Amino acid sequence: MMNRREFLKHAGRAVAAAPLILRAPQAGAVSPNERITMACIGVGNQGGGNTRQFLNDPRVQIVASCDADLTRAKNMAAIIEDRYGQKGCAVTQDFRELIARKDIDTVMIGTPDHTHAVITIAAARVGKDIYCEKPLAFTVAEGRAVVEAVKRYERVLQTGTQRRSNARFQFGCELIRNGRIGKLHTVRCVPGRGFGIRGDFTGQEAPQPVPPELNYDLWLGPAPWVPYTAARCHFNFRWILDYGEGYISDNGVHAVDLATWAMGVDYTGPELIDGKATFPTSGIYDAPTEFEINYRYANGMKMVLASGDGFGVRFEGSEGWIHMSGGDVTASSDKILKSTIGLNEFHTHPSPGHHANFIDCVLNRGVPVTHAELGQRAATVCHLGFISCQLGRPLKWDPAREVFLDDAAANRYLSRAMREPWGL
Repeated sequence: MMNRREFLKHAGRAVAAAPLILRAPQAGAVSPNERITMACIGVGNQGGGNTRQFLNDPRVQIVASCDADLTRAKNMAAIIEDRYGQKGCAVTQDFRELIARKDIDTVMIGTPDHTHAVITIAAARVGKDIYCEKPLAFTVAEGRAVVEAVKRYERVLQTGTQRRSNARFQFGCELIRNGRIGKLHTVRCVPGRGFGIRGDFTGQEAPQPVPPELNYDLWLGPAPWVPYTAARCHFNFRWILDYGEGYISDNGVHAVDLATWAMGVDYTGPELIDGKATFPTSGIYDAPTEFEINYRYANGMKMVLASGDGFGVRFEGSEGWIHMSGGDVTASSDKILKSTIGLNEFHTHPSPGHHANFIDCVLNRGVPVTHAELGQRAATVCHLGFISCQLGRPLKWDPAREVFLDDAAANRYLSRAMREPWGL
């Protein structure tokens, strides 16, 4: 992504500015000089929330704040320095400067979806452990490349589907997996509808001059070049197909992760996908506003991902139902919720919290609760549904090979061309 001369120039600048902090190679109590060092890349919205979570972990020392929007990077650096009571947090717009630093152990990636894979793979290649926001990658092929890179370079990766670390949802999953609602047959996922636009934007805005604080070329990354408008960047990238898939893969991946976890199919995928959606016909916001996607699995279970108000996942069984909403679990009877999970029954992966679980695994080289393979499988379900909606027809899927069966046209949607000089 940059030639040798540019790489060495950036690396030299970054190392010269780096504070002296030693790493902690083992679990246990850590002194201020033995913390896990972290660079935070993409520090607005969810990335900013992740940064604040890691600031509260005494085992972590955040040493760099990176964002294509320099104002955001500086603002977060000020928060970091205030939290530690000391100066020295590096500020940059270019994640590659931080990837080059040998004194950084981990990276938090909170950038838009379309840049997840290129940053994650670059970090894995040079030995960084990674906390990456959901969805794991922008396409099925990019997600599989991330999984293989993490495996090859023996890295720890946590995907930001944090509901797996929530005790209420863990208990709900255990109830379902242990048959408290009988035989599970249908799961209905609602991730939201329309566009949750932030700011006074309509999607009809004209091109504008790029603000001096924004490195727009870096923000676009591997996506096609288009004229800048403020309506395009930051939170609202979700509603633009060059960078996301709307609610299908935004909140959708949270719902699908819960659904497939409780269904016991989170290491595989559906065999049949049938999606229909409504796409806008004007403006830059072109992701689906309304959609219904039906999935069928080899064990006969059915999952539906459909637009609707709010967020929720409803599990329907032969003897009752369980519903998981944004922050609660309800059921068709109190008896279900008062059930005790026996020692010999299915139990979920224990987690002290999603961010803490990641740091635990960095220290003990364990497997996080939403490791790369799980992130890939959940995101893939969403991508498949989106592809079916785009094509307007049912699709047959081979989850073992991750290809559509006898469908060259559909298989072309599993990857994308990247704008030069970007690549995996």
